[in-house]
Amino acid sequence: MNGYNLLETTLRDVLHAINPLREDWNVRFHIIDELRTVVESIENLRGATVEPFGSFASNLFTRWGDLDISIELTNGSYISSPGKKHKQSLLGDVLKALGRKGGWRKLQFISHARVPIVKFEGGYNFSCEISINNLSGQMKSKLLFWIDGIDGRFRDLVLLVKEWAKAHNINDPKSGSMNSYALSLLVVFHLQTLEPAILPPLREIYPGNMIDDLTGVRAVAEKRIEETCAVNINRIKSDRSRLINRSSMSELFISFLAKFFEICSNASVQGVSPYAGQLEDINSNMRWLPRTYALFVISLSLSLSLCMCVSNTGDANATQACVPVIVKFWSFFSCVVNAA
Repeated sequence: MNGYNLLETTLRDVLHAINPLREDWNVRFHIIDELRTVVESIENLRGATVEPFGSFASNLFTRWGDLDISIELTNGSYISSPGKKHKQSLLGDVLKALGRKGGWRKLQFISHARVPIVKFEGGYNFSCEISINNLSGQMKSKLLFWIDGIDGRFRDLVLLVKEWAKAHNINDPKSGSMNSYALSLLVVFHLQTLEPAILPPLREIYPGNMIDDLTGVRAVAEKRIEETCAVNINRIKSDRSRLINRSSMSELFISFLAKFFEICSNASVQGVSPYAGQLEDINSNMRWLPRTYALFVISLSLSLSLCMCVSNTGDANATQACVPVIVKFWSFFSCVVNAA
């Protein structure tokens, strides 16, 4: 058995071990139901809905993947944007209600984060994070879910990259590395830039700014976005002129590591754009300046909000902080190639 065949077998074994079982789904659905009961007991949240998003909603979670929950406030049928102080107040009510109910471990209220959250563990091997009115997070999760309908290798590669990054301690934004969403975007970009490409630029799926388009009546806005994406994805899948990339999972995984090393090596001058399906010069976009991140990735919101490899610490510090990430990726890549 050559190196690639050995790696292919190993990756399939890893996928078998990390893919969620029925009980993993059931546990998360049970927590969602319990949270709905808690929210219904809070006077200030009467009529609010409890809606999952993130890796669970996009079906990109592992057996121990976290559960992200958005409490969506009612504003008639219209999309609303409550202020940060209002969100903090409501999450304080949620924290008190969870404390009264009991059964939760490590209850935390992270009130001063960019997006305030309540975080806890429910006696299982994963944590749960609750935010308020995170409709944009829900739509980005849906888009990742729809992308998997184009080619199922996307999901497998995301799971493998996330698990590998976790094993090498580079999947923790609190310590200055990347969150799972940023890793998913990098996988999208990798599959867009192969020859032949496996995924199209995201502007071919939704040509506008999805987040800006979430206005007015929620059901109408969501339906318009979903229908646009569905039509374009069906067109892409039915295009008989599309060249087929038949790369194995081991080939995709190794080429991802090589691609990421190249991206990090040029991160001071170029950012990653899954929207356009190409690298873009940072200096050509004034909204990316001054450069205070080690890696720029244009988000699936189809706007210029950024997922960063390293937190905002200044150019020199950010570049130094990203070096261990590059080295860890490159070291593993070299070992695999030498074994193949």
